[in-house]
Amino acid sequence: METNTKSNQQLEKVRDMMNDIRIAMMTTIDADGNLVSRPMAVQQVDDDGSIWFFTQRTSPKVDQIDNHDHRVNLGFASVSDADYVSVSGTAREIDDRTKIDELWNPMAKAWFPEGKDDPDLTLLKVHIDMAEYWSASDSRMVRLFQQAAALVTGNPPDMGENEKIYT
Repeated sequence: METNTKSNQQLEKVRDMMNDIRIAMMTTIDADGNLVSRPMAVQQVDDDGSIWFFTQRTSPKVDQIDNHDHRVNLGFASVSDADYVSVSGTAREIDDRTKIDELWNPMAKAWFPEGKDDPDLTLLKVHIDMAEYWSASDSRMVRLFQQAAALVTGNPPDMGENEKIYT
């Protein structure tokens, strides 16, 4: 019971961090086995940790996910807060107009000028298999001091909390 409660708390922390950062570098695998990354705006993180993105149905990432490899990695970084999240999971294209209506927001119109009825608009849903996060609770000044001290002493600075979560 305690382990389940801890993992639920860790997943909640990861969800909060992803919601705060909002932009992820999504890495997919192309037909030649190359890793390809691009920035993506998170639209929603579900309670179970599923992450939703808008994308164009005709984009290379959709082809890579649908036809080559469903595995993706999402990298989140907030340098100002010293929070970092790495998510390994599987992605699926979801053509769900009800979900698009639910997630639609004015910022999405910049990428989809035809609006939520754009025939090229689709969703990517990423299911988390594993997430790892690093979070420094110290202030920026304390972190800078720790880094300076590390240069002098040769001992690495304390990077704060680091946990892996498997779902």
